[in-house]
Parts: sequence; structure tokens; C-alpha cells
Amino acid sequence: MTITRELKIKNTLSGEKEIFKPITEGKIGMYVCGPTVYSYVHMGNVRTFTSFDVIYRYLCYLGYKVRYVRNITDVGHLVGDVDEGEDKIAQKARLEQLEPMEVVQKYTNDFHDVMLTMNNIPPSIEPTATGHILEQIEWVQQIIKEGLAYEVNGSVYFDVLKYNSEHPYGELSGRKIEDLLSNTRELDGQSDKRNPLDFAIWKKAEPQHIMRWNSPWGEGFPGWHLECSVMSTKYLGETFDIHGGGMDLKFPHHECEIAQAVACCGTKPVNYWMHTNMLTMNGVKMSKSAGNSFLPNELFAGDHELLEQPYSPMTVRFFFLMSHYSSQVDFSNEALQAAEKGLKKMTTAYELLQNMNAESFTGSGDSETAKRIQNSCEMCHVKMCDDFNTPEMVAAMFDLCSVINSIENKQIKITDLDAGTFELLNNTFSGFLLDVMGIKIESDANDEGNEEAVNILMEVRGLLRAEKNYALSDLIRDKMAEAGIEVKDGKG
Repeated sequence: MTITRELKIKNTLSGEKEIFKPITEGKIGMYVCGPTVYSYVHMGNVRTFTSFDVIYRYLCYLGYKVRYVRNITDVGHLVGDVDEGEDKIAQKARLEQLEPMEVVQKYTNDFHDVMLTMNNIPPSIEPTATGHILEQIEWVQQIIKEGLAYEVNGSVYFDVLKYNSEHPYGELSGRKIEDLLSNTRELDGQSDKRNPLDFAIWKKAEPQHIMRWNSPWGEGFPGWHLECSVMSTKYLGETFDIHGGGMDLKFPHHECEIAQAVACCGTKPVNYWMHTNMLTMNGVKMSKSAGNSFLPNELFAGDHELLEQPYSPMTVRFFFLMSHYSSQVDFSNEALQAAEKGLKKMTTAYELLQNMNAESFTGSGDSETAKRIQNSCEMCHVKMCDDFNTPEMVAAMFDLCSVINSIENKQIKITDLDAGTFELLNNTFSGFLLDVMGIKIESDANDEGNEEAVNILMEVRGLLRAEKNYALSDLIRDKMAEAGIEVKDGKG
């Protein structure tokens, strides 16, 4: 299938919007750094994975065959994101008195549950670090062979200075080696590293370290940065199209990925790097220490002191779409409530659209209304092809909402449109809402059940009032008011 639309992507590596040219026509390889499964998935992860879900959806919508790989980190990520200390999963296993793989399974299940709740499509392949130990050992051996890594006391370190003598280390993050060196501390006598910037690609397992594997250098485990280099290139090739992740991974994680791939394979691994931005709450960066962060399920249940009400997963998804993936997202009750109203407007328009019939429209495709529809439908594509600009795409969708409401209210007549333009409206609006934005239309079953429950309560309350049991009838009225249902008593 030939892709006819020109797509531009803001490439972190160049800092510029570039015309996207896949390595293989019609096919795309995309890798996104997945979670380290030692705790419940946090909102920053949810934002990143939802952003790349929309990107994945739109690439598929354009007709590309996409292989989407997103890993699970289940070993090697040390506390503090450094080369010394305890493995995050092993630490959690010790604290919860579980086997490390029990911790992995528990939090992988949570991650999958949240992704499903957010209506994110599973990746094509979801490899784990522990499932690729042999391949990681082979990479370490090859990097040593190339003279860009050295072994000391059972650990193997990547030689950053030697690599930088031939290749620019720091090009992705825009950092210069001189600045990086000036910001590092002198190594103490106990360090095995030759240079503070060197990073571990294989670590010796100390006696207390639970997770360990045999290697040519003794028992140990792979460095955190190595797994993504190994798994991305195994499933997507030595050079692939798109690599994504949160901006916090740009340095050092992604910088190290580039260095490892060049050292092992002799080529840069990625053509287009993409990074999502961070989250704030009322203008302050979200963090546990600041007390302004919450888990997805707390957001969905409204079970946090900073939240005025619960917000549905689709409201949160729509809220994310109202900002560009590379922009900061500021959580506030006002912004979430605005997203809730906007989503309701979208889904109501969709439901109205489903009850309309293209054959009813007998007008011309040259009318002003027809041109407006054609323009807004085209703008949905234009904005998404401009580095996946979801907020401006949503603005075009809102214009289509106004058209749908005007048709329903008879402000636009059946003679104002032809069947072909209506089909364009229907296909574009439905396709972008469901397939690109990934909005799941909530079932009305709960609403019907709630309405039935309210009717039963009103019937019981009527009987109590007839028996002059005003205290209990008033209690029911007050409880219903707390639930947001206002009851007014009048004649009859």
C-alpha cells in the first residue's frame, strides 16, 4: 500500500521537524522504553504510553504496517539510576518478602490493567530483560572485542572517553563531554571505573544480590542501558525508524543506547528519536516527596486530597490529547473538568451521527457547509501529520461537532449537503474519535441501572411520606443530594 500523506516528526537528535521516510516503504519499526516493574505504574508513564499509543494508532490509520516493541525492565535498573547499589526489583522483593519474579508479575499485571483501562493497544512484541540475558552477554563480548569496554573485578564498563574520541557522546541530549566531565566527582580509590562517565554494561553480583546469571566474567547481571539496545535491534534491525520514551530517559539512558549500538554494530540505531514531556500538578512538578502525585486508580476513583471528583479513564485520555506530546501537562481539577465536558461533547456528537443516514442528504458537495466539512476533515490529517499535533486535531474535531449538532438541530438542512460529504464527515469523525484518539464509548448500562435505582428510591420515599415518616424520607433526600441528585418536593 502506498502512503500518500507527508508526515513530519520532531527529531530530538536534530532538534528539527523532519519529513518522515521509513527505512522500508509502507513499514515502520517503533521501540518505546517500557516500565521498570517494581511499583505501581505512575501517571508520567501513563502519559508517555498513551501518547505513543495515539502515534501508533495514527501510523496504522495512515496505512503503515507497524511493528511496535515496548519492553519490560525486570532486572538491572539500580536504585538511583546509577551503577552502584541495589536492584530496584530486588529491593522491593526484600521489603515485601517476595521472590523478585513475584514482584515483577505483580506490577506487570498492574501495568497491563492500567493500559487496558486507558484503552491502549498492546505492543506487537513486549520483551523482558531477563528473557534476553544471553543476547546481552554477546553484546558485552562484542563491545569488549571492539576495544570500547573493559572488565574489572567481574564488572564490565563502557569506555566513554575512548568512544568519544571517534563518535560524539552526548549528541542526543546536546551535552558536551567537557561539560559532563566538569560536573562529575573525582573517583575514589574503591571505584573500578577508569572515568566517572563510564557506565556498567555488566555488573558483578555481590553476595547479597538476589538476581544473578553466569557469564564469562563471573556471576552478575546486565547494566540497565544495555537491554533496550539489545531488544530493540533484535526485533527491529540494527537501524530502525522510531525510538520513543519520556524526556527523563534522554540522558543518560538513550545516550548510552546510541553509544552501545554504534560500538557493537557500527551504526546508529535510530533515525527518529521522540520524547514526551513531564507532568505537573497546579504548576508544580509531580513527585511523591511534594505530595502532589497520585496513581491512576486514585485518579479514576477521585481518592486523593488534591482531587475534587473522580475522572474516568477516557476523560484522562482526552485530557492528555489536549496537549502536544512534547509539552508539559499540568493537572488541575479545572483542566480535568474541562476535558470531561469536551469529551461529552465529542461522544454526544458521535451518537447523533450514528442515527443519521447519508441517503437523506440531497444537496450539493459545493455548498459552504460541505466545504467547511471537507476543510475540517482535512485539517484532522494535516495536524496529525505535523508531528502528531493532537490539540489542533481536537480543535478540528470540535468544529465537526458543531456541524453535527447543527444538522441535528435542523440549522443545516438536508439540502445543504450531499451524501458523499456526509460519508466523509461520518468516516473522519468516527475514525479519528475511535481509531486514532482511541476513545472508547462508555456503555449506557450503568446510566440505565442508576436511573432504575433512583426510581426505586423515589418510590420508597413516596411511601415513607405517605406514612408521614418524614425523618427517613428526608434522610433519603439528603443522601441523594450528596450523590449529586437533587430532589424537590411539590404537589403530587
